[in-house]
Amino acid sequence: MKIESGDILVEQRGSLGLLTMNRPQALNALNMAMVEGMQKALDAFEADGTIKHVAIRGVGGKAFCAGGDIRLMHDLGKADRHDEALKFWADEYVLNRHIHRYTKPYIALIDGIVMGGGVGVSLHGSHRLAGPNLMLAMPEVGIGFFPDVGATYALPRLPGASGRYLALTGNRIKRADAMHLGIATHAVQGGKEEEIIAALAAGQDVEAVAKTFAEDAGAAPVAALAEKIERYFSPSTLDAVFAALEQGAAEGDQFAADTLAGMKKKSYNSMAISLEQMKRGGNMNFEEAMVTEFRIVSRIIRDTDFYEGVRSVIIDKDNAPQWNPASLEAINPAHIEAHFAPLPRDLTFPKVPGESREGRA
Repeated sequence: MKIESGDILVEQRGSLGLLTMNRPQALNALNMAMVEGMQKALDAFEADGTIKHVAIRGVGGKAFCAGGDIRLMHDLGKADRHDEALKFWADEYVLNRHIHRYTKPYIALIDGIVMGGGVGVSLHGSHRLAGPNLMLAMPEVGIGFFPDVGATYALPRLPGASGRYLALTGNRIKRADAMHLGIATHAVQGGKEEEIIAALAAGQDVEAVAKTFAEDAGAAPVAALAEKIERYFSPSTLDAVFAALEQGAAEGDQFAADTLAGMKKKSYNSMAISLEQMKRGGNMNFEEAMVTEFRIVSRIIRDTDFYEGVRSVIIDKDNAPQWNPASLEAINPAHIEAHFAPLPRDLTFPKVPGESREGRA
């Protein structure tokens, strides 16, 4: 079986249902057709008794998936076509939830760039096999957006304050850090993707396949920073996070100074929303987290920072956004709180088979 649906290739190879994101010119960024195609394919694979497990990969060599098509969402919003943009996010979030609840092993072959929506179609599956060139981030606060696609659920469940650190800074991590934090489940050799797929297609158990192609990921830089990350990112308010970083910088800590400088370039509203997500998400199940994210995106698409961030970073590429508010002190707590309020029609989910996997990020 081989079906082409938009920019997603869907095929069956023996015991394996294979999804291939086929949009290399856009670093496999997700569009509406890809989300719809993945959802239909996962439904079909789940119902097919000849398929033992499902794998997803990206083509082009540079990226697994660099995120969602944020430029399209920007353009739809600018044209007051908010409902169309929100349908994409709703469908994407339903897909993320389907992956989280999937009844068969779901194996993401992650190498190269993995950001935003790429995290959403990999992290929530049962297995994340990471190649040597993995570079992962949730950089949304840098474009006036927020870490979505299940980050509300997943990031608070990472060790210590590391989830807050990734959310508030948007900093990139490589494979060793992803392994240390549990974002990746296995480190595998580079250039072996087709061999891994062939082994899975032959019906081999995914753990055995991962072991066959395993390699040492090396030391994780983030492990050496654990105490600093805890010190600077465990405070419960954004003011206190900034104050801790400023104190660390004054004491001569270069990590604090560099982190502070980077965060001062981000959207203050987005960072405040993100911290509130992290505080709430640890007590939510996956569905509650996704409902929360849809509430946030339904408001943020009408905030000015999202459009200014996309203009600055993606369209004009001047990297000089004019954020509103322009300072930490000017954040309006009531405005932040309003992003989390129930909608007239909250996000709902179709029934999916299978057991909860609440304990796994």
